[in-house]
Amino acid sequence: MKSEAIPEVAISVKKSGSSTLKKMLSTYELYLFILPTVIYYIIFHYAPLYGIQLAFKDFIATEGIWGSPWVGLKHFKLFFSSHYFWELLRNTVGISLYALVAGFPMPIIFALMLNEISSKRYKKIVQTVAYAPHFISTVVMVGMLYIFLHPVYGIANSLIKVFGVQAVDFLNRPEYFKSIYVWSGIWQSTGWNSVIYFAALSSLDPEQHEAAIIDGATRLQRIWYINIPVIIPTAVILLILSAGGIMSVGFEKIYLMQTPLNANTSEVISTYVYKVGLQGARFSFTTAIGFFDSIINFILLIIVNRVAKSLSSTSLW
Repeated sequence: MKSEAIPEVAISVKKSGSSTLKKMLSTYELYLFILPTVIYYIIFHYAPLYGIQLAFKDFIATEGIWGSPWVGLKHFKLFFSSHYFWELLRNTVGISLYALVAGFPMPIIFALMLNEISSKRYKKIVQTVAYAPHFISTVVMVGMLYIFLHPVYGIANSLIKVFGVQAVDFLNRPEYFKSIYVWSGIWQSTGWNSVIYFAALSSLDPEQHEAAIIDGATRLQRIWYINIPVIIPTAVILLILSAGGIMSVGFEKIYLMQTPLNANTSEVISTYVYKVGLQGARFSFTTAIGFFDSIINFILLIIVNRVAKSLSSTSLW
């Protein structure tokens, strides 16, 4: 029996493989369509993984990556024992959690509010106005912040002077940095991030609302019991992905907003890696820091995904 079963399994595997190949050849246009994306990820996301070994070596440019000597966990120990490790970690995690807690519900709330607008023309106007900030470049965005918050001629200080309050140099005050960074980002991204929630709400069957109205449900009850359950799976997936990037605070905006006076609250791991790695040419040391970042993000992704899976039926895997 065993000698007969093995050839049968081999034949079935061969047939399934050939049928899969035939299906791929019959729809080769689709594979050609995604080929540029696959090439992009291979070149810019997978090929650079070759350089991770720098985290465990003392890089010597003349020797190259392979020829540089192995030093084990030397750079990790140096980073963990440095006096700036806890400050960088506190600033990075603090800004990320602040942005996640304050910013994550905003697109959901905006999508729910936008969905309740009955006038299609007014809805389109609101959508256009809300989406527009997303297309403002980071440099222009920070320039706008410097203009609005300028201590002499800024709009913010002009308004508070009307009430007899002394002008405040917001961008140079360390205690205001995180709030300015987070809330300007929320203003810029809320409209665009609400698109996916609004798309989920548009798939909702209108008959559910009609039945709820007949049963006497109020607007808030319909939002709570009909609209919110529809977008919860999407929100959970996005929350998991956001939690997996807590250690990856955006570099450009923070770097442009940094000043010598707010450095103790604005210096995060990404800006430190740029200054030490590229400007200071300590490539092995900053590779170790980047590898540490990736490991922490991966662990957080696994944990949050496991928690989401245990609390609901929605998860990444």
